[in-house]
Order: sequence, then C-alpha cells, then structure tokens
Amino acid sequence: MSGGIIACLTAADLAVVAAHPRSAREHRSASSLVGVPEPISFLSDFGHNDEFVGVVHGVIARIDPDIRVLDIVHEIPPGDVRAGALALLRAIQYLPNGVALGVVDPGVGTGRKAMAAATEWGYFVGPDNGLLAPAVAMVGGADLIVSIEDPQFRIPSEGTTFDGRDVFAPAAAVLAAGQADITDLGPQIAHDKVIPLMLPLVEPASGTAVGEILWVDHFGNAQTNITPADLAAIGGEEGGELTLGVGASRHQLPWVTPHGDVADGVGLVHVDSYGQMAIGVRGGRADDLFAIQAGVAVSLSAERRVPVELQSAPPT
Repeated sequence: MSGGIIACLTAADLAVVAAHPRSAREHRSASSLVGVPEPISFLSDFGHNDEFVGVVHGVIARIDPDIRVLDIVHEIPPGDVRAGALALLRAIQYLPNGVALGVVDPGVGTGRKAMAAATEWGYFVGPDNGLLAPAVAMVGGADLIVSIEDPQFRIPSEGTTFDGRDVFAPAAAVLAAGQADITDLGPQIAHDKVIPLMLPLVEPASGTAVGEILWVDHFGNAQTNITPADLAAIGGEEGGELTLGVGASRHQLPWVTPHGDVADGVGLVHVDSYGQMAIGVRGGRADDLFAIQAGVAVSLSAERRVPVELQSAPPT
C-alpha cells in the first residue's frame, strides 16, 4: 500500500463491479456453507460508558451464540460519520471476511435508509449515510444493496433511537449465521441512490501539496490525505526537509522513517502504517505541538536548495 489508502479513492462512492447482482449464498465463505457462522466486525460511536455495545452483542448472541464479534472501535466521536468511515476503511483489509456492522448514525429516527450491501469480501450493514461507502469501494464495490425493511428481521420497539440494536444487529446476525439471504431483508436499492462519502483530494499548488488532516490517533500522530507520491511529484524525498503549513504558521520538519531519527520533542513527517504522510513528534503529540486536528487544512512543501553561484570580483 505504498500509494496510501486514500489515493485509490477519489469521490469514494459505492463502485459497482458486477453488471448483475448475485445472491448472498455466492458471497458466503466455505465456513458458513457448512454451518459455521461468519464473524461480525463491529464499529460504532457508542462509547463504553453505557450498555449500548453490550446490548448489540447480546442481540447477536441471542440469534446465534456461535457468532464471533470483533470490536473494531467504539470511541468514534458521536455522530462523526466521516471519522467512522475512515476508521472502517483503514481496518477493512485486515478484518476476516464476514459481516461489517457499522453504526455511526446521527440520522437515526429520520427517513434515512438502513442498508445492507453484498460484496466479494462479505456483507456491510449500517445506515445509508456514507459510513460504509469508502470501505465498500476499497473491497471492490457492492454487487447488491438492499434496504432493511422486513419486520421479521427487526426488534419491535416503541422508540426509534436505537437502530443499532433493533435493525442493524439482527440483520448482521442473520447474514452471518446464514439464516437469511440478503434479498430477504428488503427491496433492492439502486447504486446511484445510495449516499456516498466525499473524501478530500490533494491539491498541488506551486511546489506544495495542499491537503487535510484525516485522523489524529491515540498517540497524537496526525494522518494526512497526502501520499508519498504527492510529495515526490513536488520534489520531496525521504531524508529531506519539508515545510509544514498550518494556517499562517510554517514549520521545518524532517521526513524520516523511524521516530528515533530525531531527538525527543522534535516534530517530523513520516509514512504511517496505512501509507499516508503523517505528522508526529518523538515523545510528544503533533496535535498539541502544531495545534492540528481532524479536518484542519495543512500543506507540505519540499525544501528546495538553490545553488549559489560564486562570481569573481571584477578587477580593480
């Protein structure tokens, strides 16, 4: 992934890779065909201070106690669809084939659709708000998308604020257990009617790559949407100096491989584990030192050294 996870996505929509939809049975792994349920990889903004994550686990276990649930992350900022989509995008290629259950749903209780998508990787279940779109595109696109509407796959509830429990968990569980075909869940949705997620593109401008902070991790490293290829195009190279622009501020940072190449407290630029250019600080936090957070515009410029021509003094 030397080109980075974002480089392959431009307008990150649900790419279609098959002219004719296939049934869910063709997407199931060999394990589910012999009665072993597929795993569910679960991501949400529920946090861990309430019972929400445990309740979703419980609904899945009541449908089939043999389903293994892998918790990706549940600390997505509340309602931050883009953060959830990017986390699922980063994770999807390392997850076992099965069902991806994503619940970051600020539109719960509104007219937004609940959707399930069948792909070569497996199934994706969640709200139709762009949350699933980048990861679906990453695995090759959806062959079939349906709206989850059949009441037999929903938990009856007086309220409409917990679709993670009442709608998405049952749908994910019956797909993982092979108890239903995706077409049983509800009517098909045309691909062009599904909400995409627009990801920012890098803009080259006069020897500068202008991008954006996508994510700040637990350690304070700030991932950008800029790739090594973007920097190579403007003359940047590993081992050289880069100029980080944040608003009106400019910072000279080395492009290094390990953090150990600089002293404690020194800022740096490096290629992170997902192939993107990231800003870090050895022994510190880039978000503190440079006052950056997800969504902030940044630029990286290559340090260009102009040779000085020495001229002989004219004779006197």
